[in-house]
Amino acid sequence: MTLNFENEGGFSFPFDPEALACQVAEQVLDMEQCPYEAEVELILTDPETIRRMNREFRGIDRETDVLSFPMVEYPQPASFDFLETEAGDGCFHPDSGELLLGDIVISVERAKAQAEEYGHSLKREYAFLVAHSMLHLLGYDHMTPDEAAVMEQKQEAALQALGITREQESGE
Repeated sequence: MTLNFENEGGFSFPFDPEALACQVAEQVLDMEQCPYEAEVELILTDPETIRRMNREFRGIDRETDVLSFPMVEYPQPASFDFLETEAGDGCFHPDSGELLLGDIVISVERAKAQAEEYGHSLKREYAFLVAHSMLHLLGYDHMTPDEAAVMEQKQEAALQALGITREQESGE
């Protein structure tokens, strides 16, 4: 897997954010049985930038914790078969052959605030946001209660598999 990582604000963490994002992304891809090597762009940014992006791309003029920009339009979440047909043309990097999943943008300040609000570690909140976005990049959504329940179960399973729980020290 290729993770193109950009820490726009030079934010510091008590863990390696690039390595953790890679672990979480790979866990989600493994759980969803993605048969391809994949490429993801991850940008860590500030509240103003993510608000501007949310306004520009979604028409919602407010800050958010994370934005996902999928490159692939799945007929069903994580159904990869269609990628072998003409419909999958343009979904792979021309040089590496990796599946181009899309972009994830995380507001670091919002992640820190949410970790404190929810009473768990920044590591757990950050990992959750990456897992959540990876599922969006694989075609999952949470517009209905059933969709939300599926995403919640999958997010929690990915974090549990990595041993990242709500019970970790809040300073991590």
